[in-house]
Amino acid sequence: MKSYGFAIALATAGFAVPAHASDEVLTIINRTGYTIAEVYVAPTASDDWEEDVLTDDVLEDGARTNIDMSHSEDTCRWDVRVVYDDGDDAYWRKLDFCEMSRIVLRYNQKSGETWATFE
Repeated sequence: MKSYGFAIALATAGFAVPAHASDEVLTIINRTGYTIAEVYVAPTASDDWEEDVLTDDVLEDGARTNIDMSHSEDTCRWDVRVVYDDGDDAYWRKLDFCEMSRIVLRYNQKSGETWATFE
């Protein structure tokens, strides 16, 4: 079973991103080795995760999903939460979607940590 340890590694890519996340498609790539059952994306200012935004029922290891942010609030700061099919979860707060358009998720079995790189 996975633990609740979290780590964040930041990466930058050499491409321009529009000024507002609402102009973007956010891509989430699962490279954890496990199935992700739910994905939540909410403005940092919100107190509610709202609904699961996965376009498929689950996000299998090695798969990706695109989240249409075109109808989202006009803000750059967002929180992301993923829930594995065994109920464990991981989350990241205050991500700047104006500076990224892709999140790659990984899991380290030795340390029990889920981490993400942001591009």
